[in-house]
Amino acid sequence: IQKKRRIVARVHCRNVKNECPKPTCDEPVLYPGRCCKVCPGDVNSPDVQDIPSVLTPDEEEKSVKHFATLLTGRTSSTFRRDDGSPSVGLEQNTNNNYVAAGRFTFHRKNLYYSFYVSNPVHRPRALQFADFEGNILWEQALFIEGVTSVYQNVTGKVCGVWRRVPREYRRLLREEKMFVSLLWGSADQEQQILSGQVARYRSLSTELFSALLQPAAGTDSLIMNGAGGTAIVSASSSAPSIHVSLVFNGIFSPDEVAEVPLIVRLESLEKQQVVLQEEVKVEKPAYELNTVEVQSAVSSAELRLLTRGKLVVSIASKKKPAELVLKGRVVTRATCEIFQVTSLYTSTLTSGMAWMYMNRDGSLVYSVQLDELNQDAPMLVLVSSHRSGGRRSMFELEDLTPSLNHGWANGTLDRLSPRELEQLYAGELALNVATRTEPSVVRGRLAPRPMADARDSHSPVLLKRPNETAPATLVGMAWLAIDSDCTLHFEIVLSGLTSEDENFKLYLRTLPFIAPGAPVFKRYMDEFRGSHVEAFVMGISQNEFLRIDSGVNFLEVQDHNSGMVKLNLLTCLFQIEVPLSCLPKYSDNDVPGSTSILLDSAVPEAAKCYHETQFYEEGAQWTSKLDPCTMCNCHQNLVKCDTVPCPQLTCASKTAPGECCPTCTSDATQESNTSITRGCYLAGQFYPAGKSWHPYLPPTGFELCAVCTCDAKTLEVHCPRVQCPPLTCSEREAFRPDKKACCKQCPPVTLEDGQLAMDQQNANGTLTQRSDKDILANGGCNYHATGEVFDNGHEWHPKVHSHGEVKCVICRCKQHKLRVSTVYGMLTVSSQFQHLCSFMQSAQKIPETVMVSDVCSDSPDTVIKHYGY
Repeated sequence: IQKKRRIVARVHCRNVKNECPKPTCDEPVLYPGRCCKVCPGDVNSPDVQDIPSVLTPDEEEKSVKHFATLLTGRTSSTFRRDDGSPSVGLEQNTNNNYVAAGRFTFHRKNLYYSFYVSNPVHRPRALQFADFEGNILWEQALFIEGVTSVYQNVTGKVCGVWRRVPREYRRLLREEKMFVSLLWGSADQEQQILSGQVARYRSLSTELFSALLQPAAGTDSLIMNGAGGTAIVSASSSAPSIHVSLVFNGIFSPDEVAEVPLIVRLESLEKQQVVLQEEVKVEKPAYELNTVEVQSAVSSAELRLLTRGKLVVSIASKKKPAELVLKGRVVTRATCEIFQVTSLYTSTLTSGMAWMYMNRDGSLVYSVQLDELNQDAPMLVLVSSHRSGGRRSMFELEDLTPSLNHGWANGTLDRLSPRELEQLYAGELALNVATRTEPSVVRGRLAPRPMADARDSHSPVLLKRPNETAPATLVGMAWLAIDSDCTLHFEIVLSGLTSEDENFKLYLRTLPFIAPGAPVFKRYMDEFRGSHVEAFVMGISQNEFLRIDSGVNFLEVQDHNSGMVKLNLLTCLFQIEVPLSCLPKYSDNDVPGSTSILLDSAVPEAAKCYHETQFYEEGAQWTSKLDPCTMCNCHQNLVKCDTVPCPQLTCASKTAPGECCPTCTSDATQESNTSITRGCYLAGQFYPAGKSWHPYLPPTGFELCAVCTCDAKTLEVHCPRVQCPPLTCSEREAFRPDKKACCKQCPPVTLEDGQLAMDQQNANGTLTQRSDKDILANGGCNYHATGEVFDNGHEWHPKVHSHGEVKCVICRCKQHKLRVSTVYGMLTVSSQFQHLCSFMQSAQKIPETVMVSDVCSDSPDTVIKHYGY
């Protein structure tokens, strides 16, 4: 099953009828639902069960371990792009002859790949694995925008891994029926491609050096178009010798078809010294791939030239040695790998981590971190460690102490001997820290690990115990990286465990920044047992990647062996590079707010607010640090602040220094005669004895209708509500002058016709007549239906021309607004009155339900809805 030339599934079918066993009776029968005939009465089914043979992991690892490939213009097959057009080989579009050589290592169902490219400046965009028919089996982007690989930049290699290779594809790998391709150019433009067949070569298991062969200067570019090669170089220091396997093409003349002689040479161009030169013959030259091998004994000095990258290997035609020749410098082997301390022994509280790798020139780049190194004059030494006669002995190789500064040692070793290089690849080198009195304070063995995913990050981090509850010898090293598919890869290596069966859980904690009470986003990553785990986390959203990219991250290892959860190891991740494609994309007019980032699967432990360099819990209230007369609260991740209102006092008062509101003078005098610490606490706030204040009730703010007082004698808080004066009107007529007013007020008394009011009364008891303008200024209403002006609070029944006064409808003026009351559910009215009710109801606002009595109802209490318009 294919999708855009990519195989997403396969179906295998076969006819098993020909595989049925022969029945033992003369007249066998075929029962329904069976494939094979059986004798009558036979209940056992002879049907062939499709049980494929399964190799054990160890057997499969031994059968498929090391592979290599050569990618040149001659080995590249023409593959089709997604749009159906053919891809173009590099040699057809450029004047340069591009060559690439790859190495593959199969380990635990994962296929690690490494490449040397002839022009490392122009790195390939993507890598593809395909079958012989050109069907893409797997594809991976090699360029990740926003992420930089230090290792690949220094070594010039292309590294990666194909994880969990399906069984069917592993079979293709064993049978050498798989192609690999490197692609240049964007996916929507013309692509350039180099491809080659993945094959096994015997010398790969002992390879120490590699070479990428290209046409030498002065060769015939027309004949050698698309030519190239790779060399697999092995060496032995015990009996100095060199073995070279060459895979190549393009150095044959058109008339050379059999038994073609070639010259293989290994030489030092600086010293004009030939280390090896042999003549070999190719029985039948091939256009795509040819293989030859040479071996020779050498001196120790010549072997040292090899380890230091001073030798050049070449293969040339004997007939035309100047026109048909491939040449390349012998460098560090093409396999991407790193050497790290996987186990650490310590006799003190000192811990550390170390990692190293070989650069292209054959130098060893090292980085060492030591923690809690309190010893005087420590010595950091690279030693060879091997066991002899039941005892482990150490021999000093290189002194790294000069580069040790403030717990870190970074540098490069330029001169590794052939023997030291063999021990490094065999995992027999170690780092040792010694003092004048202790021969080994801390030491760890260096083990080779393939470079991919998590280990391809900038640097690892040291996991340390946050407190003394964890074992003193427990230490760990962690790698983290994010790939182009937005998958978080990690590797944890622990040392100093009391048992290999201990159970741990791994978490990633993210804070927006370091501040008191900051919210914590906690991501569960994995649960593992033992000292090592390498896994990945998928499905992380873009919002969570944004928090990881912009926040402060901590990696913690929790111990779950006992019934109690203990935090054993912790570290701060100073730098996690997140690909730009994994981050949310916002335009200038579409910037997310502080709450939108929280809408995610990994929510914080509690919603919090940030204000004045500190985080506060949801529902908390506090006094502003910048203004002590401002109270703030946290509600739904938002901060709201209000200025402290001062209650009205009926006594002689005085504002003390540092206070916001005045205090009665007698209480202040009493407070000054006693301890200034006497007072009351309410909602976490301290109030001196005798002080009065309005209570602060989040999220609405200050409650002005109550006054709290701290009793100077009992130090108790009493918060009685403000006592309102009795109303001289009904509750329906009363109103609040503003929203925060504690007490209602009555409207002024008016006459029935709304034109006269007892607004002023002189000594003779006469009434003064007010104008319409005065009535409207005091909250009156203009009734447009009749042109009349009514006082604030006045009620009347509207009049309909054909029906007269309608008793079932009440109009009321309140604060310049007309409100209409109708009997709920009233149906026995004329069509004209229904039109009036519909008109009034069409202008409704928020309904207010009350109980009234009206002549339109037989019940003394009828539900009426009030509407305003």
